[in-house]
Parts: sequence; structure tokens; C-alpha cells
Amino acid sequence: MKAQAIVTSQGRIVSLDITVNYCHDMKLFKMSRRNIGQAGKILADSGYQGLMKIYPQAQIPRKSSKLKPLTVEDKTYNHALSKDRSKVENIFAKVKTFKMISTTYRNHRKRFGLRMNLIAGIINHELGF
Repeated sequence: MKAQAIVTSQGRIVSLDITVNYCHDMKLFKMSRRNIGQAGKILADSGYQGLMKIYPQAQIPRKSSKLKPLTVEDKTYNHALSKDRSKVENIFAKVKTFKMISTTYRNHRKRFGLRMNLIAGIINHELGF
């Protein structure tokens, strides 16, 4: 099972998309058909490589290859991006405190999405949203 969250810069969970089968991050994003619109910044991890074609303002880490290692500028960019993305990762850490994501899910698959949305609501309430 896979979950994808859209989080604001303040840390509020705006959208949560769930699939009961494993699929790639970008495929889940396309299936969810979320229209982010003219968001100021879109910070994503390296699983969303095609996101810049859809949203030019998207920022994803730069990758290296055997023939072309990362430059100092690329490393600095990746470091700054990971610092900005830490808010999203902290939200995922809060979700994992409920142990539903961090361990094997042993209940009905069709209720996974409902429970994830309840957890997102609890986290947003804790944060004052």
C-alpha cells in the first residue's frame, strides 16, 4: 500500500492519496489527478522525475550518473532542497507514530484510506489547523 501527501509550507496536510497496490510515485500522482495550480513551490523527492514537465516550478533533487558526477552547485542545491523538504518528512514521521504505515497493515484494504484520512485529520488538529 502506498500513500502520497500534499503538505503546505506551514505543515498542513491538504490532500492524501492512497493506493492499495504498490505503484511508482509519479504514477500515483498522475492517477490522483491533483491540480496543484499555481503553487509557489513544489518540492518533491526523486521519485517524481517527470513532475517538472507538468509543473515547471517543481523542484526535485538533481541526479548524477557514472559519466557526469554532481557538481558542487548541484550538491548545494540538493542540500537546500532537502532542508526545505524536512517539513514534509516530519509530517510523515508523525503519521508513522500511529504504527499503521511503519508496520504491516493487517486489516481490510478498503479501510486503509479511511484510516489514513482520520490520521491526517488528527495531525492537522494537533497542529492547530
